[in-house]
Amino acid sequence: MKSITATLATAILVSTAGLALADPIRVGLQPWLGYGPLWVAEEKGFFDANGVEVELTNFSWDQDVTAALASGSLDVTVAATNTTIAIQNAGLNVKGFLILDVSFEADAVIANADIATVADLKGKSVAFEAGSTSDLLINDALRSAGMSVADITHVPMGASEAGLALIAGQVDAAVTYEPYISAALAQGNGQKVLLTAAERPGLISDLMIATPEWLAANPDKAIALVKAWDQAVTFIRENPEEGGAIIAEAVGSPMEEFTPAFAGVRLYTASENLAAIGSDFPATIGEIGAIMQASNPDEITKIPTLDELISMDALTSAAGQ
Repeated sequence: MKSITATLATAILVSTAGLALADPIRVGLQPWLGYGPLWVAEEKGFFDANGVEVELTNFSWDQDVTAALASGSLDVTVAATNTTIAIQNAGLNVKGFLILDVSFEADAVIANADIATVADLKGKSVAFEAGSTSDLLINDALRSAGMSVADITHVPMGASEAGLALIAGQVDAAVTYEPYISAALAQGNGQKVLLTAAERPGLISDLMIATPEWLAANPDKAIALVKAWDQAVTFIRENPEEGGAIIAEAVGSPMEEFTPAFAGVRLYTASENLAAIGSDFPATIGEIGAIMQASNPDEITKIPTLDELISMDALTSAAGQ
């Protein structure tokens, strides 16, 4: 969390608010399976079909993609719901305009064989990226066990590095996501999954986000992005082998690891977004915010409402409602 706040403090100073927005749409993302429809939309021409040109730029760390949005180097990013809440609390005015995915088995805590429960992590070294979905997952798990991050030794690492550090014997446990979970376990020696996000359905989700200024200035582009995403999700469901192959190549995962890993992610169409927002998602925002506030009370001072977190305009237009 501190990494996002500190990075934004600098980035916001050089914000390009008021300057002409670049064309094409510059979208920042990370090699996460749940962002797969963006690569499919690029490969299958769904962006072009909706009249927009999109540049996808990969990042390794949450803080870097957030800083790029704050500085105006990006127009749109994809970020976890908890990351979006953190960004808002750090002073950057952003809103989500599409729920992309929910992770179940695709986010996990993996540990050495001698660690049988979360309670066994007390005094152990655990690698994860502060402010990320991994941060949220481990804080929730520790709280459920009557513990906090103060009871472990936090080793700051990105998701792509954390699993490898566990396998190399540098840490006792790691919090990461697919395809890095499967990749690490395939190389390991007795390491195992300690828990997954499936134990807390809905806790780990991702949004497409932008500043309210960008959304107001580019309503047609936002609608086009939502429509292209919707078409890509439909394509993946109807063509799982071809769609999966595109995503696996984008995230650098062999198919034998990608296929079971991708089963742990649920993608959302536009209509499924509306259904989620009309049911469980508002309460989930509060649950996520409460976990974040308990672990970072000095930095998470406000838990947003649904209206403060999500802009519905592009979604309802794209869904025809």
